[in-house]
Amino acid sequence: MTARTLFLLPGDGIGPEAMTEVRKIVAFMNDAMDAGFVTDEGLVGGSAYDAHGAAISEADMEKAMTADAVLFGAVGGPKWDDVPYDVRPEAGLLRLRKDLELYANLRPAICYPALASASSLKPELVEGLDILIVRELTGGVYFGEPKTITDLGNGQKRAIDTQVYDTYEIERISAIAFELARTRNNRVCSMEKRNVMKSGVLWNQVVTALHKDKYSDVKLDHMLADAGGMQLVRAPKQFDVIVTDNLFGDMLSDVAAMLTGSLGMLPSASLGSPDAKTGKRKALYEPVHGSAPDISGKGIANPIAMIASFAMCLRYSFNMITEADNLEKAIATVLDNGIRTGDIMAEGCRQVGTAEMGDAILAEFKALSA
Repeated sequence: MTARTLFLLPGDGIGPEAMTEVRKIVAFMNDAMDAGFVTDEGLVGGSAYDAHGAAISEADMEKAMTADAVLFGAVGGPKWDDVPYDVRPEAGLLRLRKDLELYANLRPAICYPALASASSLKPELVEGLDILIVRELTGGVYFGEPKTITDLGNGQKRAIDTQVYDTYEIERISAIAFELARTRNNRVCSMEKRNVMKSGVLWNQVVTALHKDKYSDVKLDHMLADAGGMQLVRAPKQFDVIVTDNLFGDMLSDVAAMLTGSLGMLPSASLGSPDAKTGKRKALYEPVHGSAPDISGKGIANPIAMIASFAMCLRYSFNMITEADNLEKAIATVLDNGIRTGDIMAEGCRQVGTAEMGDAILAEFKALSA
């Protein structure tokens, strides 16, 4: 059997605690399913700065480059607030995205029926919600040049950020959105600001042309990004797959995240282009909750987003669809059974810590895998 290589980067804060629960699942899959996972582990973020003086070492970058998939925990915390900007904890994640050329960020927003009442919206608006936001991750205003702050004199300064997109960047992210829509409900909504931004005009044109040429079987809608934000909180279940640029994707995915009730529930995947010879993509999977230093080390963090990120890894990096489905079903079953960590606690439920939540999900996964 060909080995499936996983490079684990637990990071800072609650990252190591959440990653421990994934290790349990990997160990079970190797023992019971002969899954063939080979794991290695490195440092990223503040922990890497403490050890190496950098947000990620060259040796660990090399391991990330050669792994089939990277599992990433979280980085940052008050301890590293004053370190130099270029070695701040977040620089490790940004370098991973850049060097691995991870241009497609997949952010699901799923509201499990058992958690519908935890959303800030009415339960009937979010129960059964299943949206996938496909965000372009390596272009746009975050990376465009020039990016400057100029002193104009007389106490005045001018800041410039540049929004830049080339046709190929829009085509490749849109293609992923259309391909994923075919595996879901076959609907894509493309969001931009073509009414005020030239990059939005090009985005709209390229998505429309690609749809006509290769994906006419998928239903395509266009929406201005600000209207999209409004519609996400008015009637979110109208959406299936949303594709958008780096800036709007950053904001819209966080809006969608809060529809589900807790950031502790949400996974993400960042994918690169398929290798010309093997067809494999570089990939990094991470929860979106951050390092949560206020609860780090207390054993109370919610590991569901980290476990769900591993489910995305099974699906997108290893084509282990049945196993991914079963792991996601295990999460839903545990929630249906009223087991909760503190961040999603509700009346009548049983509150547990990180390890007990991980064990409960693993037990359900074992039962489904039997």
